[in-house]
Amino acid sequence: MKALVLRAHGAHGLSLETGFPDPVPGDGDVVLRVRAASLNYHDVFTRRGMPGIRIPMPAIMGLDVAGEIVALGPKVSGWRIGDRALGDPINRVEGGLTGETVHGGLAEYCCLRAHQLIPIPDGVGFAAAAALPCAYGTSRRMMVTRGHVAAGEKVLILGASGGVGVCCVQLAKLAGATVIAVTSSAEKAARLRALGADDIIDHVQEDFVQAVHTRYGKPARRGPGSDRGLDVVVNYTGGDTWTKCLRILRVGGRVLTCGATAGYNPPEDIRYIWTFELQILGANGWTREDVMVLLDLVQAGKLQTVIDETFPLERADEALQRLENRQVFGKLVVTP
Repeated sequence: MKALVLRAHGAHGLSLETGFPDPVPGDGDVVLRVRAASLNYHDVFTRRGMPGIRIPMPAIMGLDVAGEIVALGPKVSGWRIGDRALGDPINRVEGGLTGETVHGGLAEYCCLRAHQLIPIPDGVGFAAAAALPCAYGTSRRMMVTRGHVAAGEKVLILGASGGVGVCCVQLAKLAGATVIAVTSSAEKAARLRALGADDIIDHVQEDFVQAVHTRYGKPARRGPGSDRGLDVVVNYTGGDTWTKCLRILRVGGRVLTCGATAGYNPPEDIRYIWTFELQILGANGWTREDVMVLLDLVQAGKLQTVIDETFPLERADEALQRLENRQVFGKLVVTP
């Protein structure tokens, strides 16, 4: 089969191969004909190499996989050849992660454990389904399960134009919140408004801290100013935005985080945390239920899967480079 194969970490360790062995299903396995695989920043980290995580080589990346079942291993029940299915990248029984510890979706075929599969509802396309698990699933856990974003709250979303960000914008609007999206261009700003963002801050043109203080007030610990500032900041970038986000939250405000794409070890100023009694809430991954709820929302037309561009497998390396350079709005999808 054709596959984008990683044989060494680094920019030159990835290549398209046409004779990679086809997967053979064992007990409890299902083979999908891959119709769509979406890229995540995790794939960038996998190619670079991550401290403390050993990737067995050769490796096929691609966590999010949707396709049709073409082969069933022994002891598989409840599935038939031709069923449309989405893979939950996390193996919640034996452990492991699709696209990292086992071969993923950047290939013509992908072998998954049957218990990882989720049926794709009628009316939901393969690309839309593949966009959901990692980015949208993480967003839902962060915004709903952990963050409890509610109607009437003011929510600022850093990195709003990324795969996680576009879902956070929509989930906050579904909850009835006022959404302030931080992005880097007028084009992205227009697309975020179309998704429901109420306010836009272009961080290239203005400092987001000063912009919030001007528009929503500078928070104070007590007195008339104690209701100024924001209720929630979504920050999965880290880096030099981390301490800044603490300065725009009202007393009792919440920081929601699920990653650190711009740096995991930023300078810290914990004075804001105790002075304003802030809550720092982390979200790690997603549950199967998150993905199923998201599929239902897409099927009902309440949630958009924002796909910037679709690439053939032969151009998957180009798509990965675009993601690494943050030249994307929403998700990039590969169709082998």
